[in-house]
Amino acid sequence: MNDIQWLTDADTPMPEIDTERLGRWVAEVARMHDRIVGPLTYIFCGDEKIIEVNRQFLQHDYYTDIITFDYTRGRRISGDMFISLDTVATNAVKVGAPYATELLRVIIHGVLHLCGINDKGPGEREIMESHENQALELINN
Repeated sequence: MNDIQWLTDADTPMPEIDTERLGRWVAEVARMHDRIVGPLTYIFCGDEKIIEVNRQFLQHDYYTDIITFDYTRGRRISGDMFISLDTVATNAVKVGAPYATELLRVIIHGVLHLCGINDKGPGEREIMESHENQALELINN
């Protein structure tokens, strides 16, 4: 999966992930949504970096688990995704999920956004969660 880069900011260690396996999973989820994977970059960071990105580019003054910059053209998904590992850990505790599962959910959440699935409007969050759960079942089998 040469189209996917897995990076960290200067202050964040790389999470323990199998990038080859995740690359195949991302491609399969994209195919399920009639998309193909183009250049994707995951940037793992901490809360200070995610709020800096949120303020600078979105004018939002709050922490979040992922910010997705969408460069998709047609069926070829492409984008940069900043993931705060601090917020992922906090959210895992809040929802009672293992950290590794929550990280997978956030990784695929960004891909689903690139596939055109939203989560801000009425009823959209439930649709997004359904797609996340389907994707998680795929990687866990």
